Amino acid sequence: MSGEEQEPRSYYVGVDVGTGSVRAALVDQKGLLMAFADQPIKKWEPQFNHHEQSSEDIWAACCVVTKKVVQGIDLNQIRGLGFDATCSLVVLDTQFHPLPVNHEGDAHRNIIMWLDHRAVSQVHRINETKHSVLQYVGGVMSVEMQAPKLLWLKENLKETCWDKAGHFFDLPDFLSWKATGVIARSLCSLVCKWTYSAERGWDDSFWKMIGLEDFVADNYSKIGNQVLPPGVSLGNGLTPQAAKDLGLPVGIAVASSLIDAHAGGLGVIGADVRGHGLACERQPMTSRLAVICGTSSCHMGISKEPIFVPGVWGPYFSAMVPGLWLNEGGQSVTGKLIDHMVQGHAAFPELQAKAAARCQSIYAYLNSHLDLIKKAQPVGFLTVDLHVWPDFHGNRSPLADLTLKGMKSTAYLYRPAVAILHSPHGHLLLFFSSSRQVTGLKLSQDLDNLAILYLATVQAIAFGTRHIIEAMEAAGHSISTLFLCGGLSKNSLFVQMHADITGMPVVLSQEVESVLVGAAILGACASGDFTSVQEAMARMSKIGKVVFPRCEDKRYYDKKYQVFLKLVEHQKEYAAIMKEN
Repeated sequence: MSGEEQEPRSYYVGVDVGTGSVRAALVDQKGLLMAFADQPIKKWEPQFNHHEQSSEDIWAACCVVTKKVVQGIDLNQIRGLGFDATCSLVVLDTQFHPLPVNHEGDAHRNIIMWLDHRAVSQVHRINETKHSVLQYVGGVMSVEMQAPKLLWLKENLKETCWDKAGHFFDLPDFLSWKATGVIARSLCSLVCKWTYSAERGWDDSFWKMIGLEDFVADNYSKIGNQVLPPGVSLGNGLTPQAAKDLGLPVGIAVASSLIDAHAGGLGVIGADVRGHGLACERQPMTSRLAVICGTSSCHMGISKEPIFVPGVWGPYFSAMVPGLWLNEGGQSVTGKLIDHMVQGHAAFPELQAKAAARCQSIYAYLNSHLDLIKKAQPVGFLTVDLHVWPDFHGNRSPLADLTLKGMKSTAYLYRPAVAILHSPHGHLLLFFSSSRQVTGLKLSQDLDNLAILYLATVQAIAFGTRHIIEAMEAAGHSISTLFLCGGLSKNSLFVQMHADITGMPVVLSQEVESVLVGAAILGACASGDFTSVQEAMARMSKIGKVVFPRCEDKRYYDKKYQVFLKLVEHQKEYAAIMKEN
């Protein structure tokens, strides 16, 4: 701490639980990150499409990173604590002990992860009911939501899990309970993943219709009958045991939590944009789309009135910004797709060696390599005859079509089955059984080929964002500016392609770790240091850089977007042909 400061600074701790790690940050009242730490967490994949974690392992990691970020700080200056996490399902018994979510009976593995797709049969049956609550999830429920997972547990693990369960938590709510002993759920989690309505509460008829009438009978005590908006202070704050675990003072304010993507939206979408030449400076916040780009990409758009967008989740009232409706689009496991395309290429060892020799990340090296081979043309034009369809874990938005993934394939994320066909022009046409489509590949397997395939994959993700934006605007949204955060926003090529392909400026935060800023904003609100979430957003969110689209490339990307849409059209045609008698 500087001895020149006239007044003590206030600090807030934000804790973010992602798919593969837990991260924490110490953030001051201006939204500046003063310290950062991360810790890996365990994941299990006992069988295809089953993904599990441990709540005990995750809490232990939360304690490690929190203790690290407060080292050397006067703990009396820490005013609040906020959590965000993936929307994974945590199962505990009546005494709050872990229960197994697996056939092996391993109670240590008591979390069904968000990306788990074991409940495909259950989600199909839920969608066949066409219940009115489905209108608020884009018309079709996702297998990544909680109702199908709960139904799977009842039908498959009745004796070892379902009959013994006392509490089903969304992971963000588990963390706030662990810190405070308060079992109240966040409005964000219940509205976005559990079919709760901020206006009407639970719909008894839905749970009875899908075969989970158990919850109605006990007044929803196992899944939440105390519901609080994000950022509200919970109980008496941090309990003595949690304070000891986390290395924080007893009783500091702990906020009602958020899902991780929603924390990212909170951390970026309210920033002051004056002086940057952006159209959204003269427009309401509803003209902004927050895109949180990590393991997956989430597209968060807000509106004053409810907007129903086919294939896009929501509208959810007050699920991110209090008093505003939220629509959430998404692309599942986009970050993993880029990694897989690059790491599975024959030239990957060469890439690793050359990047290491320059002390660069592999993606920084690829970006510079693309600049070398582009010659006089714009870099994006290198993919003129190479096109990628990026969904290999099902399409989340705007098609909401789980069948776009190779459901019957034994291949998975890291082990795709590939059929290679020669085309008349000497190219190769590849169809991956995991439903990622690539056309235009050549026999060449050198570093140039890898770099161009990487570029085409990044472009495909940006085209997916454009697809989602068009669906949202067709339904009534008016979007002019993208606000990007998350790990992929650190990649300059990824950012520029999103600007060029959507035709919209991209705003990057001063603090790259905007999800952690969002979690800290929750803690700041719970502390009472700000009068509202909106005030904390405006004070703690800062713009770092603005990337504008290169308009001279518009016609090229319009044509590639036409091809992008044809890829999915053709894929459906192939599936229809194969189903014919």
